[in-house]
Amino acid sequence: MRLPLLALLARGPAHGYELKQGLEQLLGAAYPQPNVGQIYVTLGRLEKSGLIEGEEIAQSNRPNKKIYRLTDAGREALNVWFEEPTDEPRVRDEFFMKLALAPASGMADPITLINKQRRQYLNTLRDLSKLAAAEDRDNRISQLLIEGAMLHLQADLDWLERCQEELE
Repeated sequence: MRLPLLALLARGPAHGYELKQGLEQLLGAAYPQPNVGQIYVTLGRLEKSGLIEGEEIAQSNRPNKKIYRLTDAGREALNVWFEEPTDEPRVRDEFFMKLALAPASGMADPITLINKQRRQYLNTLRDLSKLAAAEDRDNRISQLLIEGAMLHLQADLDWLERCQEELE
């Protein structure tokens, strides 16, 4: 949550609720909706670490609000984040750990695990297809997020087939 908030603040000053709305509008319904409490906790941590600075703004008929701005250190942290490739090989996959330990534990059948996981992936793929059809077609970021998730699921399904071939 830290770096996405910094990225939104790179556009200009904002308060926590505006940042929440910005994430929701940008990413659409496919991405888990951020909790406003988590956003404010993260903003507090970012401020303590010097990546952002906050300023209380008095409001006449409402409680004061705090507007946050990106600092030079925050802009540098954001530049580093954008420059570094994402390291995402999933070698610490929980399902794979279950699959690897099932025979040794004697507690689960590997093929049964594969079939349950396949059903889960297919259900998720179906839900994402419905979401893609319902999502605003003009929100290309959201559409790309959904498409990426679907492609990952298809690769996972292919991998499950490979596992089943090896273990039967």
